[in-house]
Amino acid sequence: MAAGEGTRLRPITERWPKPVLPIDGRPVIATLVRQLAEEGLGPVTVVTGHLAEQVEALLDGLDVRFADQPAADGSADAVRRALAGGATLPAMVSAADSVFRAGDLTRFAKGFAASGAAGAIGYFRGRGPVAIRVEDGHVRRVVDSEPGELSPAPLWGLTDEIGLDDLGGPPYELAEAFQRAIDAGKPISAIEIGRTRHLTAPDDLVRENFPYLGGT
Repeated sequence: MAAGEGTRLRPITERWPKPVLPIDGRPVIATLVRQLAEEGLGPVTVVTGHLAEQVEALLDGLDVRFADQPAADGSADAVRRALAGGATLPAMVSAADSVFRAGDLTRFAKGFAASGAAGAIGYFRGRGPVAIRVEDGHVRRVVDSEPGELSPAPLWGLTDEIGLDDLGGPPYELAEAFQRAIDAGKPISAIEIGRTRHLTAPDDLVRENFPYLGGT
């Protein structure tokens, strides 16, 4: 999903879309797409919207296809656009502003496939802005009301058992869709991966590209 406006990174994202901004000096979406290719995961559909031409020019020549999301209508709409553009289920869905530890995408994909569950969500150990509740290898609360030591990763395993219609507005429709499936008794596998690196706020650009400043 690479169509968002990156509002928390403004004014930077008024000129450049968030997926082309760097982690370790390399555009984050290029790192993600190359990792998917190296781990044998695909085909890859990139959903573009805000400043789409920059994302598409950057990925020109790589083995990806594009789907257009004309307006910032959220994550569920982005997935629907990808499916309309040729993606098929089951699928792995990722945000385009994150870098994953080597091997974690494969670990997630294999765990999801082996689970036979209606869906899956990646998580890592460590406090983040929100917590996820995991019990017996399954997600019980996508966004837990209580603080915890487990954080959701921007990595989802999706089947046709996860309904994407009649959801609230952006930006958390996927979380709502998965919680609705859980509440209906459908199993959602919880798959542990390593901590992700991401771009959310302007200081992330400094922290993720100039590690020697991390202690300041």
